[in-house]
Amino acid sequence: MSFQELKERALAEWDAFSACGRPRVLVGAGTCGRAAGAEDIIQAVNSHLAGRGLNADVRQVGCLGLCYAEPLVELSGPAMPRVLYGGLEPDRVPALLDDFFGRGELREDCALAVMDGAAAGGIPAFHELPMLRGQVRIVLRNCGLVDPDSILHYVARGGYAGLARALQMAPEQVIEEVNRSGLRGRGGVGFPTGRKWESVRLAAGEPKYVVANAEEGEAGTFKDRMLIEGDPHLLLEGMLIAGYAVGASRGIIFVQANYGLCAERLRRAIDAAEKQGLCGRRILGSGFSFALSVYNALGGYVCGEETALLECLEGRRAIPRAKPPFPAQEGLEGQPTVINNVETLAGVPAILLHGAPSYRARGTEGSPGTKLFSLSGDLKRPGTVEFPLGVTLRQLIFEASGGMPEGRRFRAVLVGGPTGGYVPESYLDLPLDFDSLAPIDAMMGSGAIVVTDDRTCILDSVIHAARFLADESCGKCAPCRLGTQQMVRILHRITTGSGRPGDPDLLTELAATLKRSALCGLGQAAGNPVVGSLRHFRAEYQSHIEQALCPAGVCRLRAARST
Repeated sequence: MSFQELKERALAEWDAFSACGRPRVLVGAGTCGRAAGAEDIIQAVNSHLAGRGLNADVRQVGCLGLCYAEPLVELSGPAMPRVLYGGLEPDRVPALLDDFFGRGELREDCALAVMDGAAAGGIPAFHELPMLRGQVRIVLRNCGLVDPDSILHYVARGGYAGLARALQMAPEQVIEEVNRSGLRGRGGVGFPTGRKWESVRLAAGEPKYVVANAEEGEAGTFKDRMLIEGDPHLLLEGMLIAGYAVGASRGIIFVQANYGLCAERLRRAIDAAEKQGLCGRRILGSGFSFALSVYNALGGYVCGEETALLECLEGRRAIPRAKPPFPAQEGLEGQPTVINNVETLAGVPAILLHGAPSYRARGTEGSPGTKLFSLSGDLKRPGTVEFPLGVTLRQLIFEASGGMPEGRRFRAVLVGGPTGGYVPESYLDLPLDFDSLAPIDAMMGSGAIVVTDDRTCILDSVIHAARFLADESCGKCAPCRLGTQQMVRILHRITTGSGRPGDPDLLTELAATLKRSALCGLGQAAGNPVVGSLRHFRAEYQSHIEQALCPAGVCRLRAARST
């Protein structure tokens, strides 16, 4: 079957699905939905529909990013709009189904949005929801809207068309297109993706590999999980394009052990792609062959470092290698290897399908495109969003996420996860990109945004980050193995009433030593939360040390000092 024939078949399937010729129920059954009770909702839906003898199309879809409203259910049917409901309990399902399918009532009390048009009956349109305003959903365009186990849904919405176009170009042209787009790695420091691919393309050695890093062990980050669970074929297409561009013959997706649903959906997607000639031997009738597999194992936060991930893939303990050589020259099994974050690879199909200028039309000059942000902490509306780079923290926190819970005030935001930095209110209007945060001792990293309100003690938050990094240190190099533990000890004595006047300077010196001498990025960045918090919240350190007083009342220092 040619790609055009597959696309025509997919469009027919999608048209039938979208027409809602019979009652349809979509349940957000990603990990966040399941944690909120989606599986109980599915059981209640199936049980009630069976009891009523109603022939309905019930499907599990991924997350829409509205994690605050889970579990989410979308209802639609003949002569009825598509309506999204949130925060449901199983015992409310029977009445909701009867009202919608039996009496044509939309139930405004639990309806969130109308999905396919203007507002109706007091229910806002989906794109008018506060969390959706300003978003540009390119990478997330399918999440929560398609059946992740249907390759036809993906193809009907433009899937694998980027791959088809790439196979009509020379590999060097594909790399040039990615270079012109300005795509930078979405997993951390933002290294130019095209340059990495070019290094592997030019490197000597066969076979070559493409590795997708879906370990995502960073606290406060869940965007890659959401992306895979909702749209697994997008990652596969990005890997296939990367494989063709660099001359690789095999791709491996490294998925952490806790991401079982990701691994399941990826394996089903690979099987479906192979059956349609989109993966495996002579893809789409070309001379390009590429095998894909999933590696689901315990990794750890250190696997965010490329060479530690490779060690784990090769069956050894996950500890970083000394560099050079870099993975582009000597990676998996000593062969040239591209390692990209999931979000990075997911951005590639749109670049090939619509062209580099379309991609560069969004974002900033130095950081083009969109970025996924994981929003959590003390927020009214936590979840995952996709905005053009250059968006401000104020837009993310107060507009998309609704700000603090009622009666609370903003305290700080940890940007970039446990190796990021604490940002005070005075910097909330700073545009977010890969370069703007360095002057204030913060980094965008993978896009974790963890917000704290006025009930939070900054030092208590910092020590949690420090303990996480100390626990996740692989222990290979002495600076990280000893330095992270020493950082925890100093912070512990400050927060328990035994702080010394010289501790802030000692912490600063320790962070600088780690940055200079640790072997990998984990150790080098381990002092970032301390440095950032000392810069912006030094008075809080002084209050703990000099007055034995925690302004937030969290550390209870007076009691500790008296004992």
